[in-house]
Amino acid sequence: MRKLLHSSLFFFSCCLFSIPPTSRANQADNLSRFIRLRRGTVRTLGDEHFIESFLQVHLDVQDGLKEADKVEKLPGQPEGLDFQQYAGYVNVDAKHGRALFYYFVESPVEPSKKPLILWLNGGPGCSSLGFGAMEEIGPFRVKSDGKSLYGNENSWIEMANLIFLESPAGVGFSYSNTSSDYERSGDKRTAEDTFTFLVNWFERFPEYKSREFYITGESYSGHYGPQIAQLILIQNKFANQSIINLKGIAIGNAYVDEYTNFRGTMDFLWTHALYSDETHKLIRKKCSFSEFDSLACLKAQAQAAEEIGWITLPNIYAPLCHEKHNTVQFIAEFDPCTHDYVHAYLNQPDVQKALHAVPGSWFNCSELPWSDSPESMLDVIKNLTRSGLRMWLYSGDVDAVVPVTSTRYFITKLGLSIDSPWRPWYTNNEVGGYVISYEGLTFATIRGAGHEAPGYQPERALTMISAFLHAKPLLS
Repeated sequence: MRKLLHSSLFFFSCCLFSIPPTSRANQADNLSRFIRLRRGTVRTLGDEHFIESFLQVHLDVQDGLKEADKVEKLPGQPEGLDFQQYAGYVNVDAKHGRALFYYFVESPVEPSKKPLILWLNGGPGCSSLGFGAMEEIGPFRVKSDGKSLYGNENSWIEMANLIFLESPAGVGFSYSNTSSDYERSGDKRTAEDTFTFLVNWFERFPEYKSREFYITGESYSGHYGPQIAQLILIQNKFANQSIINLKGIAIGNAYVDEYTNFRGTMDFLWTHALYSDETHKLIRKKCSFSEFDSLACLKAQAQAAEEIGWITLPNIYAPLCHEKHNTVQFIAEFDPCTHDYVHAYLNQPDVQKALHAVPGSWFNCSELPWSDSPESMLDVIKNLTRSGLRMWLYSGDVDAVVPVTSTRYFITKLGLSIDSPWRPWYTNNEVGGYVISYEGLTFATIRGAGHEAPGYQPERALTMISAFLHAKPLLS
């Protein structure tokens, strides 16, 4: 039986294989591998284990570090672009020598009046620099020569100042001097380290301390985002002040609940005519969509995998990368080999020097052992809907890794009342997606987008995030 290309469905018994850190590994690969492994090895922790007391954060002296982090110009950067860039490290654990790498871009238009966005990619183990900054919402995209850049016309820097954080240590350029740190990666420490990063980063960039702050991301950021938001709210409460001026959270194709994701994925694939009615009936009969699924369920999933064939699941209609790309030209539309271009670019010594990164091999994603991960984030999300934060979930509607059906299923489990019913929203006089508003939560789809929604449909994603930041409804 042929393996599905990289982004194989994690639960198919035919596809239980490990993906080494390579230029082709992506969020969908890492998420599939993670969910497969968690059933046997990952210790899951309930919400009661999460941080519920004041977190003592060590503040490093930041004098002069902002100026040292300034990026004058990236190699291959096009001329005529006028905005400030910074990159470097923030220590989050002095004892162990753990440091997180960030890339920060200020808006080219009145940055002092724009909010601050933290972007987090998922995996777990995937780079926000490689995906978010270079393939989705950052100011540049990488040309097919792997050496030069072109401007992203739909970058979110038009709306906000952007921080891309490579987290946890072991992802991208982030590192620890204590190798055993990599064996202890998990949700709880990732949230703690991210909070420590932010508090120290604000000391380095004090002009942003009172700025409106938003958390965004995708994929396993369905865990990262709500956990960090919860931690910030707890720390603000214990400190009796706004340590971080968090205003909202927006996560795309969010992996939130293991079992609704399982069921939703199978339903999505079947309703998109990717496997047979007979096999779907068998799956519904043999699978309980819980941790107790039987060997018969696994065999039914394997049968579905056989019928689906060789496709890329982050976007079921996207072409595959066949490595026959022109070494000079680039295309404005989705390019299935983009991962390769970014990998080549970020491994150039002059690029790493310009970014103030520790020299070494950079990968899109890393395989990190993961020590803790709740099976579901529903309770945390339910609490956040009552917190007064602006909370949006959005879904590229042709992603089969965390499909729109899975998101709709877990939102139903939240039991929220509807404030504004389902309707289309528009960009350039055509449907950009659909939106429904609940009590404390808005859910929007992005039509024709895959797992990395802003990469597949950048203009529609920009319209969506603009409405989110301005607290306005998407136009119908």
